[in-house]
Amino acid sequence: MLFIKYSRILIRKSSQVHSKFNNYVTTKNLLRRLSSRKIEFKYLPEPLYGPKWDEIDMAKKELAELTGGMNMDQLQQTLEPHSHKTNSKQLTLPCQSNEKYLQKAPEEDNSGSLLPTYNLAAYVNKSDTLQQFLKLGVDLSHIERKKGLPEFVLRLSFEDDVKPYLLFLKDQNVPAERLGEFITKNPLIFKVNLDDLQTRVNYLDAKRFSKAQIERILTSNPYWLMFSTRRIDCRLGYFQKEFRLAGADVRVLASKLPKLITYNMGHIQKATFSIREEMGFDKDEIKCLLLAKPRLWILKPDDLVERFAYVHQEMNLSHQFILKVPQVLTSREFRLRERHEFLKKLGRAQYDPKKDLYISPKSLIEGSNYYFVRNIAKSDMETFELFLKTR
Repeated sequence: MLFIKYSRILIRKSSQVHSKFNNYVTTKNLLRRLSSRKIEFKYLPEPLYGPKWDEIDMAKKELAELTGGMNMDQLQQTLEPHSHKTNSKQLTLPCQSNEKYLQKAPEEDNSGSLLPTYNLAAYVNKSDTLQQFLKLGVDLSHIERKKGLPEFVLRLSFEDDVKPYLLFLKDQNVPAERLGEFITKNPLIFKVNLDDLQTRVNYLDAKRFSKAQIERILTSNPYWLMFSTRRIDCRLGYFQKEFRLAGADVRVLASKLPKLITYNMGHIQKATFSIREEMGFDKDEIKCLLLAKPRLWILKPDDLVERFAYVHQEMNLSHQFILKVPQVLTSREFRLRERHEFLKKLGRAQYDPKKDLYISPKSLIEGSNYYFVRNIAKSDMETFELFLKTR
């Protein structure tokens, strides 16, 4: 009995080893046939032994360095809207560990009268920084809505804390008329060391981004500079490997929609899953969609699937045809439904370019209702409005 038992164990082990060897040989032969692809955006290789790079841990470390030791809960408490209760007796600064922001202002500034407030307009006459912000076009009301930011802005010296950053942005060719919008969206830029900002710009230059691309990235997405070079490189590397992009494709994608690179990665992965699994696009088609209309990846996946279902099933547009006019997936479903059904009632819902009376699906999402009715549907507004009431 013992002989039979041990024999069975030996047979089972040998079969497992034989199976693993076959898998290894098959995988090795498969890898030999795959064409090699150059990966340009990989800041550091992941360690073979020990912990791998974790973007969440990197973000936490950068958050602590940026905010003087604050954790995520403290930062959320600082930046949350004023709907939560606050302590009106204490002036909270997001940078309390930084001594230069705790220096007392000269007595002529009457800093002792600066009480916690959500209305920066009350301090415009007392603060040269706020006056300069208004000249630049900064929307102070937007800053007021974030807890802690008004107090932080009031303690900035324009000459010492703001002007060097404006000169830095000017050196990166950010238009002067866009500086106000930049500060409005990201006033925390003044907490980042200038050397770190320059390093992040140098990284883009080293990765062969053109001056025009760098300008567009910084102008369109002020939050880009809040990400370290390692995090940006990991993000760009993700897009390159996940969607099989060439280096030039990555640069075009990053400059076309910079917001996508710094967007929530969980959301991007859900959108990719919806486009691949629920909408049925293959890898090559997904790559074409990403480069043609990257905005699809920051839309709500559920809304995106609903729009695709209507376009594909009701309007009978194939996957290949949608690749030619991906704009139809960015329009709200009710707008597509209204205009398609109106064309259908008129007998003009013909989207095949090989047939007569062809109407481009792109024209269904462009222009006002008046333009659509008069130039696309060849009808009048009275008929269209009556259709909307009776549909």
